[in-house]
Amino acid sequence: MIKGFPTILRFVPVLLFAFSVSSAFAQAVPASPASATSGSPAPVAAGNQAQPTQTSPAQTSPATAPGQAQENPDQQYTITRQVNEVDLVFSVTDHHGHFIRDLQQSDFALLDDQKAPERVYSFTQQTNLPLRVGIVIDTSTSIRTRFQFEQQAAIEFLLQIVKPSTDKAFVMGFDVTPDYKQDWTNSLDLLTTGINSLRPGGGTALFDAVYSACRDKLLTARGTEPVRKAIVLVSDGDDNQSHAYLDDAIKECQRAETIVYAISTNVSPSRDRGDDTLQKIALATGGRAFYPKRIEDMPVSFADIQDELRSQYALVYKPADFKADGAFRPIYLFCHNRGYQVNVRKGYFAPK
Repeated sequence: MIKGFPTILRFVPVLLFAFSVSSAFAQAVPASPASATSGSPAPVAAGNQAQPTQTSPAQTSPATAPGQAQENPDQQYTITRQVNEVDLVFSVTDHHGHFIRDLQQSDFALLDDQKAPERVYSFTQQTNLPLRVGIVIDTSTSIRTRFQFEQQAAIEFLLQIVKPSTDKAFVMGFDVTPDYKQDWTNSLDLLTTGINSLRPGGGTALFDAVYSACRDKLLTARGTEPVRKAIVLVSDGDDNQSHAYLDDAIKECQRAETIVYAISTNVSPSRDRGDDTLQKIALATGGRAFYPKRIEDMPVSFADIQDELRSQYALVYKPADFKADGAFRPIYLFCHNRGYQVNVRKGYFAPK
């Protein structure tokens, strides 16, 4: 059941309402008829267009000055940003966990703050939007015995997923404090050096690390073009040193419009509280948590994340009755085929 609807009686009318608006959502097609199946995002529809700016609803940092749509030479398409425009990146899996990559806009229904969107600007399969990814690795004493293997798996992941022409990444380790080893870069050599320079030791401040990564790096990790933002978090999920709470970390991820993919380093036969923590962070941000049975299986988890990043959809829309009041706006996106699971963040914070 969708989180936030505590009883069946409350869920049923909302679900019926969602189905009643899904037809309107499907008809709110982008300006370009081919955009629903193209490999790159369609241009923003021309009609009823607001004055362009570079601020998105989930950003709370000061907005940049309004400007005209600009061309991204890497992707060779033009993007026009609107003050109340939402970029939604999500994936779809079947009950076996296999990714579904060929769905159309008409296969989905969306509610933003319990209302159908006023307008859909674009819908894209297997989006190739530029990627901004943070590698956040637990370097506390609790993971010392398996640390070198984690480093190698993270390096291999970056070598496979980062395209230097369009993508950037940063590297952070954390024990009692966040430790940025490499700032944003498209250099695979610098990223490799950053990961190799991490050293284990100390307590664990997981929530502080996630909060810091989103606030200091990902909240402002976009220019004039939309990007996909993600954190790959490698940890056992335990926290014994943070000043921030779990809810603080999740909200900062939502403000930064960042998906969190968590890989647990707990290889004991049973899941513990730390594994549940990783699951909560991942689900709230539209990501997934992975639980390798052996530390040697960690590359498989990285490969699954890589597969998901190549299987994402991108939806750009204008919410109905949007207010710049700083409030959290819940998102409910579902597929008409109820055998499919939509992996999407639970909502975003409007600007204030």
